[in-house]
Amino acid sequence: MTDPVTQVDNTPPPPPGAPGPEARQWALFVHLSALLGFIIPFGNLVGPLIIWQLKKDMDPFVDDQGKEALNFQITVALLMLVCLLLALVVIGLLLMWVVGVGALVLTIIAAIKANEGQAYRYPFCWRLIK
Repeated sequence: MTDPVTQVDNTPPPPPGAPGPEARQWALFVHLSALLGFIIPFGNLVGPLIIWQLKKDMDPFVDDQGKEALNFQITVALLMLVCLLLALVVIGLLLMWVVGVGALVLTIIAAIKANEGQAYRYPFCWRLIK
């Protein structure tokens, strides 16, 4: 019988160059902070920007994922502006829903991948911040 107090953790250490648990956690937060856009105006831009600026020097993985999240949210904001203009001819209202649902799904996928330590690249993203 094994005593749970003296049980040894047999999980292998992460491979060299892999982001640590804290870096993965902050990368997760930077992606999920974009969901603030559903609560406050421009929260989808402000959330990732603040976390990225505060934590970008902590780990290259956090810096990379922060840039990626911010670039995607800039792209989403620009698409929403185009949809707003197209709302004058009604098609923009439907496109706003498509962009919103797509952004939500891709943000959740990115957060999950970042938490697993994988660098995620959003499709259909205009990368302004390099």
